[in-house]
Amino acid sequence: MKKENIAPFFATLKAANPMPVTELEYTSVFELLTAVLLSAQATDVGVNKATRRLFPVANTPAKMLNLGLDGVESYIKTIGLFHSKAKHLLQTCQMLVEQHNSIVPRDREALEALPGVGRKTANVVLNSAFGEATMAVDTHIFRLGNRTGLAPGKTPLEVELKLLKRIPPEYLVDAHHWLILHGRYVCTARSPQCGACQVAKYCTFKEKTNETNLGT
Repeated sequence: MKKENIAPFFATLKAANPMPVTELEYTSVFELLTAVLLSAQATDVGVNKATRRLFPVANTPAKMLNLGLDGVESYIKTIGLFHSKAKHLLQTCQMLVEQHNSIVPRDREALEALPGVGRKTANVVLNSAFGEATMAVDTHIFRLGNRTGLAPGKTPLEVELKLLKRIPPEYLVDAHHWLILHGRYVCTARSPQCGACQVAKYCTFKEKTNETNLGT
């Protein structure tokens, strides 16, 4: 994607959705951390169904620990990899209680030290809970970074660093949400809806498709 197209690309996404938010449901930073931890290889819809039952009984690290492994698993068993996720969640809660006074830290290194929390999860928490300009590269953003030409890369970290460098500062805080939602509902993996895409004119994928159709 040409540099001059990046600002209008995001301006268009912003006009369509001025205040984007994550589709995960939460009412506290701890609930967000829990939901993101549970969301690996699972849909937001599936996570929300489980946490609507879990959070009313365990919305703090101490309450989650009181449930125990079997208790947590009983609430999240509909989510993929629920056993390992429950184990990591309880280990994380233990560390939050013992090392952070039950408060989710606003620090990347401290977040990534929590069991089951990697760079992507830390980026989501830092962005959605604390308003920091981070870029959590999931499968949707990785695909968009490469397909649109916005930030081509062979690894999530490479795409992340390019996005942080190329996206204008005024769009950076919300860019993570715009890209995820665009990839989830418009620029889908198997059947991208280029005809209905508001930012198609800025996208290199459409140009390549046109060239293919013209036989060039």
